[in-house]
Amino acid sequence: MALLIETQPVPLTVDDDGVVRVGRTRVTLDTLIDAFQEGATAEEIVHQYPSLTLPDVYSVIGYYLKNRYEVDKYLEARQEQAGEVREQNESKYDPGGVRERLLKRQSKAK
Repeated sequence: MALLIETQPVPLTVDDDGVVRVGRTRVTLDTLIDAFQEGATAEEIVHQYPSLTLPDVYSVIGYYLKNRYEVDKYLEARQEQAGEVREQNESKYDPGGVRERLLKRQSKAK
């Protein structure tokens, strides 16, 4: 019996905001690759993110290993974008004293 070898698409999708997600989940490529780079196995990643399937995780890891340069460039751009958003938010909303303000609000509510 001959083995039928067929090409299957990598389970990655790009949402309306340009964020790459794994399969039909909300889990981002960033999240999966970060876990993998921290030493998590595919099984551990699925355990952490139950909406993922083991075949999809292995497929995405394989895609990353074959296309490391391109994926790393994408991840770097996402980190830069996150830094810019963080700076914008911090300039609008002073992060200093957040805990104290929240505790003060909480004590007034009692």
